[in-house]
Amino acid sequence: MSERELVRTAEELRNKIAFHNERYYGQDAPVISDAEYDDLVGQLRAIEEAHPELKSPTSPTQIVGGARSALFAPVVHSEPMMSLDNAFAVDDLASWGKRIERLAGGAVGAFDCELKIDGLAVALLYVDGAFVQASTRGDGQVGEDVTENVRTLCGRVLPSHLKGHRGRSSPGSVAIPSLLEVRGEIYMPVASFEALNESRARRGLPLFANPRNSAAGSLRQKDPSVTAERDLAFWPYQIGTIEGGPSFTRHRQTLDLLGDLGFPVNPESQVLDDLAAVEAYCRRWQEHRHDLAYEIDGAVVKVDDLAVREALGTTSRAPRWALAFKFPPEERNTKLIEILVSIGRSGRATPYAHLEPVVVGGSKVQMATLHNEDQVLLKDVRPGDTVVVRKAGDVIPEILRHVPELRPASSRPWRFPTSCPMCNGPLVRLEGEGDTYCVNADCVGQRIQRITHFASRSALDIEGLGDKRVAQLVAAGLLCDVADVFTLALQREVVETMERFAEQSVANLLSAIEEARHRPVSRLLVGLSIRHVGTTAARALAKAFGSLDAIEDAAPEALAEVDGIGPKIAQSLTAFFASPANRRLLAKLRAAGVRVDEEEEATLDQKTLAGRTLVVSGRLNGFSRDGAKAAIEAHGGKAAGSVSARTFALVVGEAPGSKLADAERLGVPVVGEAAFVRLLATGELPASGPA
Repeated sequence: MSERELVRTAEELRNKIAFHNERYYGQDAPVISDAEYDDLVGQLRAIEEAHPELKSPTSPTQIVGGARSALFAPVVHSEPMMSLDNAFAVDDLASWGKRIERLAGGAVGAFDCELKIDGLAVALLYVDGAFVQASTRGDGQVGEDVTENVRTLCGRVLPSHLKGHRGRSSPGSVAIPSLLEVRGEIYMPVASFEALNESRARRGLPLFANPRNSAAGSLRQKDPSVTAERDLAFWPYQIGTIEGGPSFTRHRQTLDLLGDLGFPVNPESQVLDDLAAVEAYCRRWQEHRHDLAYEIDGAVVKVDDLAVREALGTTSRAPRWALAFKFPPEERNTKLIEILVSIGRSGRATPYAHLEPVVVGGSKVQMATLHNEDQVLLKDVRPGDTVVVRKAGDVIPEILRHVPELRPASSRPWRFPTSCPMCNGPLVRLEGEGDTYCVNADCVGQRIQRITHFASRSALDIEGLGDKRVAQLVAAGLLCDVADVFTLALQREVVETMERFAEQSVANLLSAIEEARHRPVSRLLVGLSIRHVGTTAARALAKAFGSLDAIEDAAPEALAEVDGIGPKIAQSLTAFFASPANRRLLAKLRAAGVRVDEEEEATLDQKTLAGRTLVVSGRLNGFSRDGAKAAIEAHGGKAAGSVSARTFALVVGEAPGSKLADAERLGVPVVGEAAFVRLLATGELPASGPA
C-alpha cells in the first residue's frame, strides 16, 4: 500500500471498530461476531505496528472497552480495569512465554489458568464487609454505576455481607478487610438464556443475541426490578483494591480469600507449573467447553507470582503478565445465498441454507440446517440476509439469527415450497407435526437416501457406496431399492463402463457387498429405515427374537415387552411388516441370500468389556464414531465422552485431541485401533502402548 492508502485504511478500520464498540458496549446489540471484531482490531494493530507513526493514543488498539452510557452515573475506578492481549494459537502462547521471561530476566514460576467467562466485567466494592457499590468496566478508567441493579443479586448470587469477622483472623475464621474491591464477570447461564429468549419470542419481543448480551442487557437497566427477574450469576477473577486485609505473594491466595469471604470461586481454575501444562488445559477446555452450564470463549493465563507481576508491569491497555487464549470462533457472520430443501429417506423435507463459505469452529461451512418451516419463520431468515452461523464441535452447523440492520431493502420472506425438489410430488405438512413430507413413495430422493443409509456404517457397512455413488447408480436404473444392491454383481459390465468407476473400485465394491450379505440381523433392521428403530432397539429385538422371521411374525404386544422397545416402536414395526411393498422388499432380500436369522452378536454373551468404561478420540479407519460406541456397548462396555480416573482405556485414532493428554495425566491406558479390535475380542489390554 502507498502511504495515503495506509492512512485511509487505518482510519476506516478505526471508524468501523468505534461503530462496533458502540453496538457492543453501548447498546448490548452487536451486529458482528466477536471473531470478526477481533479480525478488525488485528488488521489495525498490524498496520500500526508496521507503521508506528500511524498509532495514536485514541486508537481502539490503545484503549479499553467502550464509552460510558449517559444513563448511568460515572464511577472512577481506583485502579484501571484493563483489557487482555489475545493469543489465537499455541505459537502465540509460546511467544508470550518467551517474552515475559525475557522481561522478567528468567523463569516466571507457575501460571494460574482460569476459564474466560463470556459475561460483563464489573467491580464490586465492600466497605467494612458490606456491599456498597457496583460499576461496569466502561472505558477502563470510568465505569457506570449499576449498584442498585447488582444489589438485587445480593444474597442469591453475591454476598450482601462478607463472611468472617472484623479484626485479626483466627483459626476457622477469616478477617474481613475494611475495604475490598472484587472484580469479576456477571453472566447468564445457557439454560437461563434459552428460557429468556423463548419467553421473549412468545411475547413478540426482540431476542438477545447471546448469553453475554443478555447478561449485559439485564444489568444495564434503569429499572432494578428487571435485573431482579433475570437469572444471573457471578465468578470473581481478581482483587482490585484491598485495605485492612492480609498480604499476598500469589494470585491463588487472593482467590482462596474470596472463597472464604463468601464469593463463588470457579472450580475449574488451576495453578500449573509450565506452559506445556497450560496448553493442555486450554486444549481440554476447548474440547469440553459445552460440558459447562455457562459460555466461555477461551482461557485466561496469569503469572501466579505477584512480585513477578509487579516487575512485568503493564502496557497502556493490558497487563504483560496475563494473556487470553481465545478458542476458535463458533459463531461467524456470513451471507445467506439461498434456502434449499433436502429430502430424507422417510420423505421428510428439511430446509437448509446455502451460505457464502466461512470458517467456523475450525472448519469451512457452506451449508447450515434450518430444521423445519417453523424455525425458518421464527428466525425470519431470508435469502440475501447476513446471518450468524454457529458450529459447536461436531454439531451440524446451524443459523442462529439474521442481522436486521444488514438486511437488504428488497428482502422478501421465504416460503416453504409446495412440491418436492426431487420428484415434483406434493409436499404435505402432517397435522400436529412440525415437519413437512414428500408423500410420493417412489420419490427418487427418498430412494437415494434409503439406499445410502442401508449401506452406511451403522447399517450394512458397504464401503464405496456413498450418496454420490448411489445417486449415479439410481440414475442409471441399476438401483431401485435396497435389495437391488445385491444384484449389482450381475450388472458388473455395465457398472464398469460408468464414469468414475475404475476396475479396482468396482471389484472392491462388489466384495464389500458380498460381505454385507452376512451382517448380523440387527444391522439389517437398522438398514431397513423402520421409523424409531435405531441401533439399540435393533440389537434388543435381534437378541430377543433371534431372527427377522420371528420379529416379523411377532404380535405387537410381544414386541412391546422387549426391554427398550415399548408400544411406540412396536406399532412402527407392525406397520412396517404389514406393508405389501415392504413384504416384497424382504422377499427380494431373502432371495438375494441376505442373512435373516441367528443374530451373530448373540455369541458375545461373554461381554468382554462388561463393567468397563472406554473413551474414543480421533478418527478411526474401521469404525465411525457411532460404530465404535456401538461396538463397545455390544461387548458390555460403556462408551463415555470424557476421560476420568475410572476410564478403563482411551482408544485413539488420528488427531485425538486433548483427551490424550487427559489420559496420560491420569494414567489411563491408551490403545490404538488394532489393539481396540483385540480388546473387543479378548477383553485384554496390550502389554504396553498403543497398537
